[in-house]
Amino acid sequence: MTHTLPAMETETLFHALSDATRREILAQLIQRGECCVCHLYETLDMSQPKVSRHLAVLREADLVQTRREGLWVHYSLNPELPEWVRAVLEGMARGQKPDSVKRGAGCCGVPSSKTQRRISHA
Repeated sequence: MTHTLPAMETETLFHALSDATRREILAQLIQRGECCVCHLYETLDMSQPKVSRHLAVLREADLVQTRREGLWVHYSLNPELPEWVRAVLEGMARGQKPDSVKRGAGCCGVPSSKTQRRISHA
């Protein structure tokens, strides 16, 4: 049984996007694919509690999903997002500073399989 998202309200999306840190997190997930939370702390140069609060807002808005692997939690863009939301997020990610998201490396500097596929098709 597949979980389907309720229709996303524009207010929910734009509240989540109202913070620069949340926009940066989403841009990294869009451009890199799945990412370990440890990598987000490192690339954002912020404390774990602060990043966790931003990730909680993104989870509550159904923009991201999580996957636990041992001690680590991996985040990715929710694949069930409506097309209009995905278009807004991808446009926003293209507007981020080019050097704000280092391409090629995955979680903790190890390329993820999704990143590998994206690079090989580029």
